[in-house]
Amino acid sequence: MKMDYCVLGTNNMDLSFQFYNSLFEGCELNHVLSTERMSFWQCDEFAFAIAKPFDGAPASNGNGTMIGFNVGSSDEVERLHSKAIELGGICVGAPGHRGPKFSAYVRDLDKNKIVFSA
Repeated sequence: MKMDYCVLGTNNMDLSFQFYNSLFEGCELNHVLSTERMSFWQCDEFAFAIAKPFDGAPASNGNGTMIGFNVGSSDEVERLHSKAIELGGICVGAPGHRGPKFSAYVRDLDKNKIVFSA
């Protein structure tokens, strides 16, 4: 079994789209489709989306919930962490070694927690 896709909720589709579209520049994930409610990025084996919640209630982040992106190198971890902060994200773990991985943690504009690791 492997992870197929991840969807994070947003309360501001335009700002969230700008954040992730800019963050993913130069990465494997490419923007493939947007609707009024969702935007999708995809690579060969994984898809990522942001969405306004289907039930119409406000999006919220889960305490203890995060999405991890293996980005291949410590340089890429540092680049993406810096880019996320530049785009308005919040640092919740500077780049560094944690156990066997080099990783960095940020919260996006909706406070969803994401990690970049190598």
